[in-house]
Amino acid sequence: MPPFARVVVIVLDGCGVGALPDAERYGDAGSNTLVHTAAACGGLALPVLGRLGLGHLGPIRGVPPASAPAGAFGTMAETAAGKDSTTGHWELMGLALARPFPTYPHGFPPEVIRAFEARIGRPVLGNRPASGTAIIAELGARHLQTGHPIVYTSADSVFQIAAHEAVVPVDTLYHYCRIAREDVLVGPHAVSRVIARPFVGRPGAFTRTDRRRDFSLPPPEPTVLDRMREAGLPVIGIGKIADLFAGRGLSEAVHTHDDADGLARTRRAMSAARTGLIFTNLVDLDAVYGHRNDVAGYGRHLERIDSGLALLVDALGPRDLLVITADHGNDPTTPSTDHSREYVPLLVCGPRVRGGVPLGVRRTFADVGATVAESLGAAPPPIGTSVVGEVLAG
Repeated sequence: MPPFARVVVIVLDGCGVGALPDAERYGDAGSNTLVHTAAACGGLALPVLGRLGLGHLGPIRGVPPASAPAGAFGTMAETAAGKDSTTGHWELMGLALARPFPTYPHGFPPEVIRAFEARIGRPVLGNRPASGTAIIAELGARHLQTGHPIVYTSADSVFQIAAHEAVVPVDTLYHYCRIAREDVLVGPHAVSRVIARPFVGRPGAFTRTDRRRDFSLPPPEPTVLDRMREAGLPVIGIGKIADLFAGRGLSEAVHTHDDADGLARTRRAMSAARTGLIFTNLVDLDAVYGHRNDVAGYGRHLERIDSGLALLVDALGPRDLLVITADHGNDPTTPSTDHSREYVPLLVCGPRVRGGVPLGVRRTFADVGATVAESLGAAPPPIGTSVVGEVLAG
């Protein structure tokens, strides 16, 4: 019998714990999302994460090392090149890319834009790296006048398309994204994600809506999610998990409005599914606060997540395993508004987990996937080392 019946993996999107050794290559030397945010906020109140061992991962102001941690704790390095959500999530589930996805620091080349414009039948605005809120504020009025969608990118491998919901219906915007994904951004221009960015409002008061959708490349090889399905185990993806894996390996996909909804739907899934994997992405730390360099907002939101996690920890059954981690950093205290190349936390808890076990610095995010596979009796991924043997109580 596998050691666990159910595993819940929570990804705190953009919650890094210190620059990786190669961070300078990515412009991220010195980044430390958690430590810097806590210091800038004058300390954070994170009693749940602190009790699980978060305070043992660095000098996080307000989160001292627990005298008797309830969980096992460590950090993980990213093996794959890059620092985007797709790369991070794929590696968490046992697939590390040898080469990074293409990026466009000067905007997309003319042949890409011409092909996209020809396929959708209208010109585009923008075509440069930008903060989403900033470029919508700048070009939104012109978009309202012309109906031309706004195209932009970032330091990540993304092709983002923004459009006002009253000008370009959301279903049409999704259609544009599928055209870009399937017909234009292929071969050498196969970016990690095409992202729909619908917004509403009027000039000076535009607001992005929660109907964002990510159109990712499918994983080129099987992930732990596929191995779980091959073993006949349910896999529920909550938040943008389905988007990041192009729907692969999931028995159920649940899209969410925000992190409060994501936590509520995770609790609902825990009430309904007694076996298998529940895999949740909480995106707002990254999308709402990190990318906008909103340090105070980032800190407050992490405290809200901590409160929500208390209910998940209390709901764990006798053969449940909870894993809390991240996919990259997004240090809101730096001048950059992009992701940062960082270590991520690894917190593991449950009734059968020995508290206080230091897991050290893991060589790859794939240790999460290996842990999930061993916990539930699925075939292991080709990379990654499970922590089950280190944390399982006798």
